[in-house]
Amino acid sequence: MAPNMALKRARKAQRRKQVVAQKRRAEVLEASLPARVLRAAIAPIRHCFLTESVFDIGMGTLVLARGATPHHIALSSFLIDVFCLGIKDVMFESVEREDFEMYMDATDAGSPMVSVDPSYARKLLRDLAAWSQSIGFAPHRDFAAVERLFGDVSADASDAGFRFGRDGKPFYIPGSNDTAPLIHRRIEQLRKSLGDDGFGFEMAA
Repeated sequence: MAPNMALKRARKAQRRKQVVAQKRRAEVLEASLPARVLRAAIAPIRHCFLTESVFDIGMGTLVLARGATPHHIALSSFLIDVFCLGIKDVMFESVEREDFEMYMDATDAGSPMVSVDPSYARKLLRDLAAWSQSIGFAPHRDFAAVERLFGDVSADASDAGFRFGRDGKPFYIPGSNDTAPLIHRRIEQLRKSLGDDGFGFEMAA
């Protein structure tokens, strides 16, 4: 009997460990970025903004915000380079209305923002990500997860057409924080994809 009892206890302990492990995995999944975005994506869209001059200056910010009420907002922000690098950075946060307004004031102060249709915004992001990837620059690692905040918004509902690059070809303007090795790698990537004459380049002032 003793060996059987010991075996039963061992099996019971193993089952408890499995249950605990499954619960922990579920908790981690629930707190993950994709899960948080998908939960937020069922709330109404409150705002969708884009840097007004993005196609003139090359860089800009696209903001999509959802919320069950105007007082608590799920905020997504995409830093985009329509001249060359595509989706450079992505942010997703849950914020109070006051924090959202402060963020928008700061963003608008840098370069004025305008309201755009969410279908236009989603089409812009998807087309830009595909274009930049075609020349060797993948979108930010969180782009696929955070872009799902658009939920059931259809990019196909927009008939907008976009021309990326400058003067008909990719144009790389390094950022102030880009290191010399990073600049070199990006230029080499452009040469590899497009040849010496297939892209433009200038150092930012």
